[in-house]
Order: sequence, then structure tokens, then C-alpha cells
Amino acid sequence: MEELVIRDADVVDGSGADSYRADVVVDGGRIVSIVKEAAAAGCQRPRARRELDAEGLVLAPGFIDMHAHSDLALLRDPDHSAKAAQGVTLEVIGQDGLSYAPVDDRTLGEVRRAIAGWNGPGDDVDFDWRSVGEYLDRLDRGIAVNAAYLIPQGTVRALAVGWDDREATEAELEHMRRLVAEGMEQGAVGMSSGLTYTPGMYAKDAELTELCRMVASYGGYYCPHHRSYGAGALQAYEEMVELTREADCPLHLAHATMNFGVNKGRAPELLTLLDDALAAGADITLDTYPYTPGCTTLVALLPSWANEGGPERVLERLADDDTAERIRHHLEETGSDGCHGVPVEWETIEISGTGDPALAEYVGRTVLESARLRGESPWTVARRLLLTDRLAPTILQHVGHEENVRAIMRHRVHTGGSDGILQGAKPHPRAYGTFPHYLGHYVRELGVLSLEECVAHLTSRAAARLRLPDRGLVREGYRADLVLFDPATVGAGSTYENPRVLPTGIPHVLVDGRFVMEDGRRTDVLAGRSVRRAPR
Repeated sequence: MEELVIRDADVVDGSGADSYRADVVVDGGRIVSIVKEAAAAGCQRPRARRELDAEGLVLAPGFIDMHAHSDLALLRDPDHSAKAAQGVTLEVIGQDGLSYAPVDDRTLGEVRRAIAGWNGPGDDVDFDWRSVGEYLDRLDRGIAVNAAYLIPQGTVRALAVGWDDREATEAELEHMRRLVAEGMEQGAVGMSSGLTYTPGMYAKDAELTELCRMVASYGGYYCPHHRSYGAGALQAYEEMVELTREADCPLHLAHATMNFGVNKGRAPELLTLLDDALAAGADITLDTYPYTPGCTTLVALLPSWANEGGPERVLERLADDDTAERIRHHLEETGSDGCHGVPVEWETIEISGTGDPALAEYVGRTVLESARLRGESPWTVARRLLLTDRLAPTILQHVGHEENVRAIMRHRVHTGGSDGILQGAKPHPRAYGTFPHYLGHYVRELGVLSLEECVAHLTSRAAARLRLPDRGLVREGYRADLVLFDPATVGAGSTYENPRVLPTGIPHVLVDGRFVMEDGRRTDVLAGRSVRRAPR
């Protein structure tokens, strides 16, 4: 007898087709049968050792978070309710060109300092890996949800070239090619870049093209955080389209937003660019989060020259008064490349977290608010925070536009990504709320997407980009990575004031046929594993 039958579910299968009522039988981690309209037809209904009454609930494939920053959270936090409670059954990590494999002892320490604001310092993690394969093996010991990995181009460059702003030598480029090839052979699904973050931003297009050719040869895709989401955003998108066309590499645009005042109402221009490329045969997808503010680290706003050489050099420059004044000038007057070519507006920069608890008074306030409370300039406050907290502060950047968010999420190649930083006292609510916010706010309340269409965006489209032949749909033979939610009550509990509140209306989540969420509570099941690139 099979393990589980989910009875009388309204199945939204991830294809975009209309929902249907069915009993769904699960055994051995897979969907073994689907009996449509069993009760109405009067046929014999499937039986199993356990029956779950799903009356009034939608059964859908588990959601795929195409842009996650859980690289260390998956290891340090077995509970991981931030994602499991949303119905996420697979996260794509290794984002924005910086993560923890491949590394050596030198670069591991450098990367840990550089992205402490994203993932914490990692003092509570045993870094017993160096290669991509070893990191994936570590995930395979058991995690809350599944995870796929992108080779981080910035980390690769740090390992082969260092943190200097210069072109790679031919020997260094060959070293990077080998690192990418090894990572793909060991199971990575593609490569990411952070082209407003050091050291990845120092790579010219020719270098990136060579690495993308290697990724494509293994059937992977390129996922860039490109060179600007502000001034020059459209040119930056066009650059990525052309680069991947030259490399013959599939392209997935990370957190594909149009932010800052210069891009208000300009999403249709981006979508026209993508439609033209798709019509010409390009293989392009994108992800977005359903919120207007962005989220990053405070140090990321600095000009690239200030970040050259790695974290310790940044701190040295900030400590020097003359150099710090040059940084301020670029930030506030000319617009630094770290701030996407737009002069910083301190009233939009909210401190969301600090590494040092003694600095908690800054959290939840904009830099401008803190400056006014102290009778100081905003730059004085920002500089002090960076130095005192050793580059750890995270920020919310309130620069988005709702009309752009809605337009982009409607596009046929759109998928969902939280871009959720789980660090800090007041993280962005998207970390805990992205997927239920799509379903509750944009489907039920606003009708921007139909339920069937939205579920397809969050499941099968992402699985297709990842080339996963047995995930992303409710189909016989597919993995039993499933979510059950109440379409009348599903919604994000997280808010900007209380960002760590779990969602409502998602009682059950299964990974590999096992309940990781049951009756709205996290179980102790660690059914997640690494999801590795399928051989070509």
C-alpha cells in the first residue's frame, strides 16, 4: 500500500492549465497516481497508509526560489522556516557572483568578510569544503529544502586573479575556465555574476563571454546581476543579451527590476528589448520579487575603485579622511557605479541590520533620519557604520516603482525569486514573504495574475530553466515536492515593521514526499538535498 493519498485537492498543476479536483497518491518520494474527480465519478478511490483531507486547499508543485541567499542559512538553521513555510521546496543559491565555492584558504576568508552582510560571518559554520562538489556534498547531509548552485564568477575571479581592477592574463583566464568547468562537472547549474560588486565587476565582457561559453558547453545558464539597475539600466540589460548571444549561452536575468527615479514607468522598454531578443531566438528568462524596495549591503553603494583589493583595503580607505571625502563626492554628487550611476538619496537608504548588536539603534531608520537625530551629515553616519561594523550593515533601498513591478511579473518568461537576505534585525520582508505575497496580494487581491498563471511562474518555468525533467509539475512520476495552500487566506505575514512573521494559509509542504511543514508547523524532517545539473 502506498504511503500517502492527498484527497479532494484542487490541483493547480504548474502548467498554467485550469485547475481540477483529484486524489493524488505519493509513494517513495514521487507522485505515483492522480485520480481526477474520483468522488464525483463514483469510482473506487485510491487508498494509502495515510490520508490527508485537502478539501478547500490547492495542491501545487513546490515553489522554486530562483534567487536565494541561503548559502549558509541552510547549514546553520535546520529549521529554515523562512523558506519552508512559504512552500519553497528548491532554492537556487550561489547568487550575485559571490559565494563559498570554489575557494582556497585565502579566498574563503576574503569572501566571508565581503558578504558577511548577506550571510553573516559564518563563525558557527564548519567550512569543511573548498570545491563546488564538496559544498554540494555538505548539503547532501540533509537540509530543510532542496538547493541548486550557481558558480559565483566573482569568487572564481578572486581565486584566479585577486581583487584588483585589471584584466586577467591569458593564464588567469584559462584558470577561470578550468574552475568553471570543474564546478559544472561537479553539479552546478550555471554561473552567476555580481557586476556591481567586487571583484566580479572588474571583468570585461570578453572575459565573461569566455566563461559563458564554458557554462553553455555543459548545458548551464548565466545569471548576472548586471552592471546597472539605475542610470543605464536598459543598456546594461542589452549588454547581457548581446554577451550571451555571442557566447550562445542561455540567460537568466537576476532580480530584473527597473529602479530609481530615472526608470519610473520604463518597464515596457525592457520588455520590448526582451521580446525582440526572444523573437530572434534567444533563450532568456528572468526573476523578480513582488516588492518595490531593493536590499543589499551598505558597502555595495561605494564606487568600485574604493572596493578594489578586498575588504581590508576598503576599511583602510574609509579610515583615511582624504580618501573618504573622495568616496563621499562620488556617492553624493557624481553617482557611484556601486549605486548604479545615481547620486545616493540617503532618505531612501534604511539600515536593516548590523553585525554588532551595539549598533541596533540605527536599524529601522534611514541614514538621513539617523543623521538628523545626531546633528551630523548622512555620510558621517554611513562612514562610521561601515568602519565600526566592519562593512557588515545591510540596507533596504526604497527606489522601486509599483507599475514596473506589475508589468515585469506578467511577462511570459518571468519566474519568482526572493533575493531574500536572512541576516539583520529587520531584513526585507521578501525573505519570509515572497511566494505567499504573489498568491495573496497579486493574485487574490489585485488580479494581476490568475492563480494558474502565477503558479506556473513559480514552478514549471523555473524547473524548465534549471533543466529539471521531474520537478515543477504535478504529474505522475514527478518528484513529490508539493505545497498545499488555502487560496482564500494565503498571504505574507511579514511586513517592513515585523519582517520575520511566517505566512498564512500554507498548512502543508512536502519535500521528496515527506512533510517539512504539517498543519502549519515545521517538522524535524530534513528531506532537502543538492539538485545537481543533469548530464547532457
